[in-house]
Amino acid sequence: MPVTAFYAALLTLLFIALSIRVIGGRRSNRVSVGDGGNGDLLRRMRMHGNFAEYAPLALILMALIESLQADRWIVHALGVVLLIGRISHAYGMSGDGHMQFRVAGMMMTFAVLVVSALLCAFGAIWHGV
Repeated sequence: MPVTAFYAALLTLLFIALSIRVIGGRRSNRVSVGDGGNGDLLRRMRMHGNFAEYAPLALILMALIESLQADRWIVHALGVVLLIGRISHAYGMSGDGHMQFRVAGMMMTFAVLVVSALLCAFGAIWHGV
């Protein structure tokens, strides 16, 4: 599953970057657990948490689609939309005035999840569930 592996690698780098932002926020605010009532730290934590909640399922679905022998361009298209969506969401969460990027990022992520779920279902039926 080389296509999914490629996007998993890129998304992992984004996840690490979001993790580093949380760590930096914790250090600068001297908070070891929770958000310490700091809105900026809470926002960073939710960026990171939201990524952790959605990206793995999307990657699993992409891997399943690839294992069902879908055309590579389909898996690439899903990966590109997911990557752009996750970057957009993180940017939209980074500060005030960027809400449209947050919304667009979630719409792209949901689109990948819905399309991937449908492709998996139809692919499983096609291959004789």
